[in-house]
Amino acid sequence: MSLITEEKILKTLSTVMDGDRNIVDKGMVQGLQVQDGHVIFAVVVPPQVGAKAEPIRKEAEEKVHAMDGVLSATVVLTADKDADGGGAPQGGKAPIPEKNAPLLPGVKAIIAVASGKGGVGKSTTTVNLALALRDKGLRVGLLDADIYGPSIPRMLGISGDPESSDGQRLDPMVGHGIKCMSMGFLVDEDTPIIWRGPMVQTALTQLMRDVAWGELDVMVIDMPPGTGDVQLTMAQHVPLTGAVIVSTPQDIALLDARKGLNMFRQVDVPVLGIVENMSYFTCPHCGGRTDVFSHGGAKEEADLLGMTFLGEIPLDIVIRETSDSGHPIVDHTPDSEHAKAYKAIAEQVWNKACERLEAKAAATPRIVQ
Repeated sequence: MSLITEEKILKTLSTVMDGDRNIVDKGMVQGLQVQDGHVIFAVVVPPQVGAKAEPIRKEAEEKVHAMDGVLSATVVLTADKDADGGGAPQGGKAPIPEKNAPLLPGVKAIIAVASGKGGVGKSTTTVNLALALRDKGLRVGLLDADIYGPSIPRMLGISGDPESSDGQRLDPMVGHGIKCMSMGFLVDEDTPIIWRGPMVQTALTQLMRDVAWGELDVMVIDMPPGTGDVQLTMAQHVPLTGAVIVSTPQDIALLDARKGLNMFRQVDVPVLGIVENMSYFTCPHCGGRTDVFSHGGAKEEADLLGMTFLGEIPLDIVIRETSDSGHPIVDHTPDSEHAKAYKAIAEQVWNKACERLEAKAAATPRIVQ
């Protein structure tokens, strides 16, 4: 297997034509990255061209994938007003609306579920929280904002490619009665996302702006771990109603959770409360309880910071198995104690979100004619 380089890839792409010039000379190839034989880049076109350039994207992807040394090739079709490469992935699915279109205009409440570090069960909490809100009779959307590690499609048991009913925006996928969108639908599951920050930020924006979410009571957003580009983009450009922080009880997780909480405070996003996940373990054989990661740390942290403690979820193999199988426990076993715990947390989250919405509406000046 020969060593694959950017120079070799660009040489191959110079055989892909757009009119009388190749796409490399026209500056249509942007964000080219190569890592361990995996290649990803964007083909940038003007918005008025949109999905009409899909044959060019497909040809570019096929030619690069056929190169010796390339294990996978992911090429996304991107539209930019000035065709300068500032767009984000559309997978060739549909033309892209104007950049200034508002984000999530039909969504009443937008709730981010975040954690300071990975591995604390944030995505599992997000999915079950969304399903519990659905059980309250709410119209719920779920956005997977973890661009690098999208897991929501698997947890909801949804697969396939999004379509476009109007030729302008993608239709969200639907599973378990909620609308969902994720990079996991646009990129193969085994393909690594190796974009730099600006592409990630723009991709996230388009997952909100260029998807036909429709009218929703609440959007739950599964945030990536940490306090990086995605968190800043969401805080600055999305009217977040509030954030929920997920942590395990041990000190190191609480330290990172505190950073996440303070990040939202600094950008004036209210924190609705803290969830202690993997709070304890009850042996299914003897019934004995073990505090694997300690216990009660998140509640103590919430009390210390003046935050609401929303509740605790145990470490249980059933929660893991139902999430992995695409049948989250709130749907799989709705009358179980674990499902009831998620529903109790969802009740508090929704009540606090409504309080924030009412306070915001009260603070908005009314125009009297």
